[in-house]
Amino acid sequence: MRPSAISRSSGLSSDAPFDRVWGDRVSTMDVESFSKTKAMELPRNVVVGHDALHQVGEVSQSLKLGKRALIVADGTTMKIAGAVVEKELAARKIKTAQYLIPDATWAEVREAEERIRKGNFDFALGVGGGRPIDVAKCGSFNAGVPFISVPTAASHDGVVSSRASIQKDGDKVSLAAQTPIAVIMDTGIIAESPFRLLAAGCGDIISNLVAVKDWALARNLRNEYYSSYAAALSELAARLVIENASTIKPRLEESAWFVCKALVSSGVAMSIAGSSRPASGS
Repeated sequence: MRPSAISRSSGLSSDAPFDRVWGDRVSTMDVESFSKTKAMELPRNVVVGHDALHQVGEVSQSLKLGKRALIVADGTTMKIAGAVVEKELAARKIKTAQYLIPDATWAEVREAEERIRKGNFDFALGVGGGRPIDVAKCGSFNAGVPFISVPTAASHDGVVSSRASIQKDGDKVSLAAQTPIAVIMDTGIIAESPFRLLAAGCGDIISNLVAVKDWALARNLRNEYYSSYAAALSELAARLVIENASTIKPRLEESAWFVCKALVSSGVAMSIAGSSRPASGS
């Protein structure tokens, strides 16, 4: 889709530094009175579709991430998708190493960080469900390198967001890490995952409706930061899943495609907000 150009032939005076049109009402903003700043970290590439896994090498090369990559996976997801990732990266002359994790604990995060540093890896890839992606997300963030999210199931929106769920000191905690620089979602692989995982992804998205209401309550009662844009995007993803629930069926790649896109929207909403509020509430 080509970006649309904004025409300046609106009939407004070019002398005003900022002109805003809301319906038929025009207001001029005083530049000196506005001081709001907001930084948003969003994925640069999102690939969703059939055989998307085969584009991981091309995406890595186009982003100029480097020539050494650490693949974080578990034993199962390495077989399902990790081997293809290795092959595609090798075809682009990107050297790889594997780190197969048993769980997503702080110990695995520290180990991933150490391997990235000692191995001089330029970037990391999280291949699998939530655990490998969360470990890769935190480990790469701590080591100061980018990471690519390669989910093998569409069970939650964390595959796109900057948040990670990690076991630390006996408790599961939500940690701020980094948004993936790219997301590769192969709908063929995701459609073959257990349907309960796809259903869990739908439930995760639908719960956004309650999360946004809770977030708005925190804004009203505690003056917490609230992004109307992030909230609207989060709610839109939830309503689309509800309206199309009857079309989401087991082993149907089109169903996986639809849920993946909704998860991307939910994850991007969190990146815009800079927190998990659009999907978890206050």
